[in-house]
Amino acid sequence: MDVVATLRDAETEILDEAAAALARSHLSHYDRTGAEEDRQRLHTLFDVIVTAIADRQLGPVADYAGAIAAERFSAGFDIAEVQTAFNVLEEAMWRTVVASTPPEQLAESIGLVSTVLGAGKDALATAYVGLATRQHVGSLDLTAMFEGT
Repeated sequence: MDVVATLRDAETEILDEAAAALARSHLSHYDRTGAEEDRQRLHTLFDVIVTAIADRQLGPVADYAGAIAAERFSAGFDIAEVQTAFNVLEEAMWRTVVASTPPEQLAESIGLVSTVLGAGKDALATAYVGLATRQHVGSLDLTAMFEGT
């Protein structure tokens, strides 16, 4: 079974786990919106991520993350709150993939999930920092830090 099918088959469980973790975080803006709206937001993010994995396209997840950054920034959310929403979904997705994927497919599956989520989180942070500082912030290139490792 491929990673997209694995994630789609476990969608309800992943969203249950992520929503419960988000609720336990007691983030002020997410607490105010309520469990149903928070779950719907997680569901939308889940769909964007899984579609990006299936299509092997990072643009849509980066665009969505940028739009979320603008929306949440305007609503007064702290960047840590929004990153937490990404993180709880990521943890639930990882747990499912690791538990359900044959060992010979695990590296590729984790690589796909990590790449898409990493692109989304980078776009989120870049857009949010750009809004907070009112200037364009390019994507961070940290490859030099890891040369020779």
